[in-house]
Amino acid sequence: MIKLSILDQSPVIAGRTAADAISETMDLVQKADEWGYSRYWFAEHHGSASFASASPEIMMSYAAARTTRIRLGSGGILLGHAEPLRMAESLRTLHALAPGRIDAGFGRAPGGDQRDEGSGRTSTRCLSTFR
Repeated sequence: MIKLSILDQSPVIAGRTAADAISETMDLVQKADEWGYSRYWFAEHHGSASFASASPEIMMSYAAARTTRIRLGSGGILLGHAEPLRMAESLRTLHALAPGRIDAGFGRAPGGDQRDEGSGRTSTRCLSTFR
């Protein structure tokens, strides 16, 4: 049997708000849990009025409180924006809240305005913290 997953960017539809987009994302993750989907991935985007998901770990926490079975993942945490220790501890806390249901995905893309890329840290340093 094929395992199905969803990658959600929490798009903000014209005339709607970021709060609406997040509410719709949470409705969808609950349905995916009920329908037997394997995993739900939360994207990370910055500086865009078109996407409401700037913090996958917060979205994962919110979803964990509303689901019982589905695995929840970051698709992905952007290493150029991440504070390594904080991310590692956030993921560890998420694992404690939803044991066996948390997956971490990482990326190197800027995820928004390229002027923000790096935030004073390097991707290599961030990645080595998670090893």
